[in-house]
Amino acid sequence: MPALIGILLALAVAAFGRLAGFDRDRAFYPTVLIVVASYYDLFGVIGGSTHALLLESGVAAVFLVLAWLGHRHSTWIVVAGLFAHGVFDFFHGHVIANPGLPVWWPPFCLAYDVTAAGLLAWLTLRQRRTA
Repeated sequence: MPALIGILLALAVAAFGRLAGFDRDRAFYPTVLIVVASYYDLFGVIGGSTHALLLESGVAAVFLVLAWLGHRHSTWIVVAGLFAHGVFDFFHGHVIANPGLPVWWPPFCLAYDVTAAGLLAWLTLRQRRTA
């Protein structure tokens, strides 16, 4: 169920971003990547673990850089960042022990990230064909 909700939420955010015109700005999907990556920091704070917060912040910094590079150079970097964050979600529990992390979060976030990456890739290809 968490994966299904992640997929549906990614579709809803993309649809709302399109309808509201937010995705006309190149900063929309890089900002989504930054927000998605920052949730693990929040869970580190909720769990009261400074160690987890420091590790999660280091990982989030990598995705923040990918978002920045993608915004400056190529949407494909943002696509790769979202997809890579989904891969990170899959392995997260084996890499970082975060006591504030809900059990359902990694499959939810993985589904969200991969769906968002797929949508952004599709939009990027579609935009290239119409240009």
